[in-house]
Amino acid sequence: MANPLRYEVLNLYKNLLHLGKDYPKGADYFRTRLKTAFAKNKDVKDPEKIKELIARGEFVIKELEALYFLRKYRALKQRYYEDDNK
Repeated sequence: MANPLRYEVLNLYKNLLHLGKDYPKGADYFRTRLKTAFAKNKDVKDPEKIKELIARGEFVIKELEALYFLRKYRALKQRYYEDDNK
């Protein structure tokens, strides 16, 4: 029987890979960093350590989403509001 955490790890990888498409430094940069991070921890067998790493990955997802929302907000603000400092 397969490890139930495996599906969580694969889902996390897919989510991060999808979010990396809009990364400011480029999708290729993000993909290589993501692959390196997952490869570094591929030999971890302890379920508690795996859960910690999954939690860290979910935190990264939240941070990326916040980064993207902030970037969209700034773009909309520049587009629709005049700069009062002029």
